[in-house]
Amino acid sequence: QVHLVESGGRLVQAGDSLRLSCAASGRTFNPYVMGWFRQVPGKEREFVAGISWSVGTTYYGPTVKNRFSISRDNAKNTVYLEMSSLRPEDTADYYCAAKLYIGSYYYSSEYDYWGQGTQVTVSS
Repeated sequence: QVHLVESGGRLVQAGDSLRLSCAASGRTFNPYVMGWFRQVPGKEREFVAGISWSVGTTYYGPTVKNRFSISRDNAKNTVYLEMSSLRPEDTADYYCAAKLYIGSYYYSSEYDYWGQGTQVTVSS
């Protein structure tokens, strides 16, 4: 069993930067991809970024490309999301997720474990 805990979400102003962290724990941890998703109430969960655990290949959603950066620290079983030039439309609950097996990184249904989420609010 894998447990994921996000942290770092808070209220910021437009244009600010923020770093989110996701710490994983469990007997073993060797995911195929670690991903970040975000969700606003009433809307579908949106893919933000992903990173392959073994090699570090990164993937980004179209609206965050060039603004967000995903990274990992394998020794600490931790994945990060660096966010810059934040916009009000980035306001959402941000979730990290672990995908254990090969498949599409883009769809939330492909992931096996989820954290509880951390709130990011960007004011104008």
